[in-house]
Amino acid sequence: MRSIGQMARGSGLGVGLSDARTEFSTLRALLEHRENPMTPLHTAAVRLTVSAPELAAALDAVRFAASTDPELPMLGGVLFDIEDEALRVVATDRYRMAVAQTGATVNGGPRVQVIVPVPLADAMRALLSGEEPVQLAVDGDRVTLETGDRQAAGQCLDHDFPDYRRLVRLPAGRRVLVDVPAFQEAVETGPIRMSDTRKQDGVTCDLSVLKVTDDSTVTICEDGDDDQSQVAVNREFMLHALSAGARDQLILEFGAPTAPIAIRRPDDEDTFSILMPVRLEN
Repeated sequence: MRSIGQMARGSGLGVGLSDARTEFSTLRALLEHRENPMTPLHTAAVRLTVSAPELAAALDAVRFAASTDPELPMLGGVLFDIEDEALRVVATDRYRMAVAQTGATVNGGPRVQVIVPVPLADAMRALLSGEEPVQLAVDGDRVTLETGDRQAAGQCLDHDFPDYRRLVRLPAGRRVLVDVPAFQEAVETGPIRMSDTRKQDGVTCDLSVLKVTDDSTVTICEDGDDDQSQVAVNREFMLHALSAGARDQLILEFGAPTAPIAIRRPDDEDTFSILMPVRLEN
């Protein structure tokens, strides 16, 4: 499977990327390391007030995409990006990326970015059961969430994070509105193909092969369908993204077969996920 950013040991991303279309050149350049896909984090003292329900929803929208690979410590957390009265949270495991945003009242200076370890992010999420605003504070490499008389605090990860803003600047593609429960069932019960394209990670996965029909619906292709416009994705990752979208309807955005699929909310352009396609073996 192709990955979002070449942050790991040799992942073979150069293989198969040469046929990516011109409009995908920016992301391809990042993946092939012709440009640096990492961005140094900016830490400083900042304190902000955030809606508990909105922060909970934002964490729920991205948590599924966080990496569990111990050899990729920079991805074993959730990026908190604080800038211009907004808090963006981002997670990626190279094969998928999720971004969510919530408004915030910020008491501080310039943009601040920290990586919150997954266990700490989960502890923060567990505190977000109420409706009252919560306080989030960053002081250097330490982050604290306070709600009432409870808090979750700890050290941030001392790593750089992929420059997600560049990675999500994808050319506009063909958008299809899907009924999520029906599409989830189609993915769960539809035909699958097996992939051996992630053997370097010691992982194989079930693939769902998708195609947009002339009447703007998304179908799950049968094995043997050689339509060049079809796009293969990790079935489990697609199901995770649909659940994290938390809507009865979502927009699937398709570009070239080599480009990521974006999963967007119709009512919220700032919360979305992208899945890298899997190259089908002949």
